[in-house]
Amino acid sequence: MSAVRPRAALRALAVTAALPLLLTACGYGSDATDDDKQSGVAADAEKLSADDVKIGYFPNLTHGTALVGVQEGLLQKELGGTTIKPSTFNAGPSEIEALNGGSIDIGWIGPSPAINGFAKSKGKNLRIISGSASGGVKLVVNPDTIKSVDDLKGKKIATPQLGNTQDVAFLNWAAEQGWKIDPQSGKGDVSVVRTDNKITPDAYKSGSIDGAWVPEPTASKLVAEGGKVLLDESTLWPDKRFVITNIIVRQQFLKEHPDVVEAVLRGAVKTNEWINANPDKAKASANEALAKLSGKALPADVIDPAWKSITFLDDPLAATLNTEAEHAVKAGLLEKPDLKGIYDLAPLNKVLKAEGKEEVDDAGLGAE
Repeated sequence: MSAVRPRAALRALAVTAALPLLLTACGYGSDATDDDKQSGVAADAEKLSADDVKIGYFPNLTHGTALVGVQEGLLQKELGGTTIKPSTFNAGPSEIEALNGGSIDIGWIGPSPAINGFAKSKGKNLRIISGSASGGVKLVVNPDTIKSVDDLKGKKIATPQLGNTQDVAFLNWAAEQGWKIDPQSGKGDVSVVRTDNKITPDAYKSGSIDGAWVPEPTASKLVAEGGKVLLDESTLWPDKRFVITNIIVRQQFLKEHPDVVEAVLRGAVKTNEWINANPDKAKASANEALAKLSGKALPADVIDPAWKSITFLDDPLAATLNTEAEHAVKAGLLEKPDLKGIYDLAPLNKVLKAEGKEEVDDAGLGAE
């Protein structure tokens, strides 16, 4: 992983070469793997304007809309004879690279890589077209050594990656406590240890970290190892909601195949509706999808609390995306980006209106 340059050396976000690794999603590496599942396509089904649509997502519970939508055939059903070609990714930079290179058309991704991808391309390549999930991020600590917030001083707390969504959130929260931490090195009143989510539970068990600010299911894995939830990030946000997963699209694909994009969004909306109406079935479906992708299902003591902490919704919670960008600027990790035009919610609102649902707002950051 490349180090992030000191703030004094950062130019504008749109032209900074280091930023592809700066703002990344919560993931387990950077390699993409193809999933050949193409079930649910009827032989006589009519194709839309494209033969196929290439979608990307993470094998994470916070990407449950994609996991369940593919697993249950709910996305494919809306696409008719246009085939879904899914790929899974383990970190934001690789998914943004795939989107930029045309290897995927639509992706589920976290807010930080979406901000980075939009700014780096000077607003010319991606658009956020929907929300997908909120919540699912917690500060889990060793209850033997940390019994209150004050006990965090002098301790080692892991975040997934320098400058990623959770890293920014923790640095911002720590600053609000009055603690001083160097954003680059992680040294200060609390030591921030950037640790891949895949190895964070082992680092906790070995005692090399005292806790972690991490997404699900890593947070619940730590709890299963004896950790205690000291803080749920949702409690820091208005209405306890903040964006953790968006749906993005290549602008060229949106321009050339609006019917396909609309069909994917319709499938996502119906998937979220099914998830919320059938939480236990949806949880089992997501776990089955994870087992196929990773070779191992999550145990009940991990997936049960993890699933409950995530809210699946269509609203991109645009105001919280802007706030997250402001937090990154305040933390000293990036220059202020211009996010005007990052959203194009017209296709989603068309779907929502047709489904009799309330339309959503872009917080003034929509495309003109």
